[in-house]
Amino acid sequence: MIVKETKLKGCFVLEPIIFQDNRGYFFESFNQNTFNKLIEQDINFIQDNESFSTKGALRGLHYQRGEHAQAKLVRVIKGCVLDIAVDIRKDSPTFGKHVSLELSEENKMQLFIPRGFAHGFIVLSDTAIFSYKCDNFYNKESEGGIIYNDKDLNIDWVLQEDEFIVSEKDMLLKPLSQTQL
Repeated sequence: MIVKETKLKGCFVLEPIIFQDNRGYFFESFNQNTFNKLIEQDINFIQDNESFSTKGALRGLHYQRGEHAQAKLVRVIKGCVLDIAVDIRKDSPTFGKHVSLELSEENKMQLFIPRGFAHGFIVLSDTAIFSYKCDNFYNKESEGGIIYNDKDLNIDWVLQEDEFIVSEKDMLLKPLSQTQL
């Protein structure tokens, strides 16, 4: 596995080593020991989640606060998404900055998003199956979010806004400058 740190400290792109032959392919999608060694942290994932979405579905930008904050390792099993991670660590030199990465069933890349980040994605293919590991359990009282079209974040979601499918709950989110972190 090849691991590269993004411009946001602690946020990593993981590229698997894929073995292909006439039968298909094989790759190790996760190995706890290898992962922790490569990112030089001790992360213990305790929950796996999966979502199915159609083209234009925009999920995010979400995070968990305080003791319920979550680190995530995300990937796409089927389809293609534009994945976004936003640094919301107030003491970080990259506070309010984001990275975007296309994750797909073809490139099989993963993104590690540390605690203290907001996360979201938009589906670029007709459908997508999205998988993520979390290092902490979800806690409804600790959830937070940032509106996807925050002008200060200036995220390019690639698709036209009239193609977006956004939940009512996510439409009510505020910009980062008005968000309780």
